[in-house]
Amino acid sequence: MLGTKLNRLIRPLRPLARYNTNDATITVKYNDKNTTQTTNETTNNRATPSTEKVIRDKHLANITVTSFYCQSAIEQYAAKQSTRLTPLTMMYIGKTEDGTHLLRSAQYLQKDLPIRFAHRIDDFRNLPFVVACNPLLLDSHERFIKIFHTLHTFPPIKTLEQEKEFTELLKNTLSCTSDTLPLLVEGFRESKRHIKQETLVRNFLDRALTSRLAIKMLIEHHIAMRKDRSNYIGAICMSFSPRKLVESSAEYVKKVCRLQYGVAPNVKIDGHVHSTFPYIATPLYYIIPEMLKNAFRIKDRGGGMSRSVLEKIFDYHFSSSNLADNTSFSYADFDHPIYDPIVTRDNTNKMSGYGFGVPTSRAYCEYLNGSLTIETMYGIGSDVYVRVGLLTSENRIVRL
Repeated sequence: MLGTKLNRLIRPLRPLARYNTNDATITVKYNDKNTTQTTNETTNNRATPSTEKVIRDKHLANITVTSFYCQSAIEQYAAKQSTRLTPLTMMYIGKTEDGTHLLRSAQYLQKDLPIRFAHRIDDFRNLPFVVACNPLLLDSHERFIKIFHTLHTFPPIKTLEQEKEFTELLKNTLSCTSDTLPLLVEGFRESKRHIKQETLVRNFLDRALTSRLAIKMLIEHHIAMRKDRSNYIGAICMSFSPRKLVESSAEYVKKVCRLQYGVAPNVKIDGHVHSTFPYIATPLYYIIPEMLKNAFRIKDRGGGMSRSVLEKIFDYHFSSSNLADNTSFSYADFDHPIYDPIVTRDNTNKMSGYGFGVPTSRAYCEYLNGSLTIETMYGIGSDVYVRVGLLTSENRIVRL
């Protein structure tokens, strides 16, 4: 009886693909129909670019996570270390009239991105089995595998025409991973009862989200290098103004707050308001609005946080809106794609009360060699300090 039950559980998890390392024959099962694709790819004789493209176009979209689970290429790349560039290096690569700067950038991404995706795939494989089997987490896992193989099988970039084709592939990569956060949010929420240690979730999500941030910034920088924008080198703004970012974020949050509650607090900006410096603003477009959303709380009237809330404020899935009635105010009530370029979400897929804003912002700050700290006095109020490393700083070197 026990054996029968185990067989029923194991049968759906059997691999859908078999690999013969001698002749590189791949048998893939699609919807109970066997289709065999034989390539001439061997260890010493890689397939021609045209054959690789045919394989990607015809089969890659349908291959599931179990198809690639034991493939050695992912394991080999996961064992490598990615090369984290400094934005300062990216600034001084320069722009050449013959387009060689685009070739160098594309060649770097072609070499490094498969390593980064292999690391994320390895993280998925190291999740507890019952958690990794969650359909939404499996969806993310499969996407990363497909992206890895698409990048891995792309022919070596030697011409500007190949670079142009690779750039289109990078745009598709961004689109494919645009809803990574909603999938992870819902997947871990559904699996929460199977997770005994919060550190497991925190470490996994910290790596997944910061890796997503870095990949997005690198790809956007490469795409932006094709454009001529004054005061920009790729995605790097040479005279970034924190004041302008805070002002635009505050105006947006105030507008939404008025629409929902009829009132909104005023925002006063002081300090070095005229300071400008080179920076990639992408992560700050997420961090600053998230902090303002939490600051615009109506129910506690700026009375600070209790110790019980403060101890959990950096835990994923924790939201103080879960502690009150349905009229409570959550950072996620202000979902808007303009001020959340890290994640694409529509109005029908809100994540109110999921508790990702603060821990994600902290992870981004730390990845940028900075920090996010909260000092609170219950009954009085709270102060939040956002620190990020300057691109030109010798003490806080930022690496993407």
